[in-house]
Amino acid sequence: MIGMLRGKLIERQAPDLMLDVNGVGYELQASMMTFYDLPELGQEVTLHTHFVVREDAQILYAFSSTAERSLFRTLLKVNGVGPKMALAIVSGMTVDEFAERVKAGDAIGLTRLPGVGKKTAERLIIEMRDGLPKTKDASSAQSASKPDQLSIKSNPEEEAVNALLALGYKPTEASKMVSRQANQDLSVEAMIRNALKESLS
Repeated sequence: MIGMLRGKLIERQAPDLMLDVNGVGYELQASMMTFYDLPELGQEVTLHTHFVVREDAQILYAFSSTAERSLFRTLLKVNGVGPKMALAIVSGMTVDEFAERVKAGDAIGLTRLPGVGKKTAERLIIEMRDGLPKTKDASSAQSASKPDQLSIKSNPEEEAVNALLALGYKPTEASKMVSRQANQDLSVEAMIRNALKESLS
């Protein structure tokens, strides 16, 4: 089990990133909350990881805090929740926000997350109410200021749409959320953050 990686950030295109650890490039998928904490390209970063092995793929998921990873792992234990949905959930709200909605029995609020229907939301509340991971984790991977922009390989709007698609949003839904922010000269990170906030409002 690979539980943590420390290395140089050499690529990032939400939700994918690559870390150079002593000359070995690790491809990872990270939550959007983790992307907000990433340093500039070429800088060193420490990430907490979770390794998932499937018949058709082996995927390493990355998180900036142990609390976020703990929530991801707890979500995987819920019936019907796979890695993709778990990553979308931890991308859509913080650990504390998720805990508050579960404790309050806010199924409607949870259904605003991509891929989470009414039955899944109710299952999350029932199965996780007494087993939520500890919150307020202080061991964030980064204490430096957050970057203003993500590294992009295409135009910002397309990059933001692709990131939302990877998190489970439908193409038409992702395009609408991004198009409403067009011509505002926003970074990819800002567009993704605004879209996630809009979907939960």
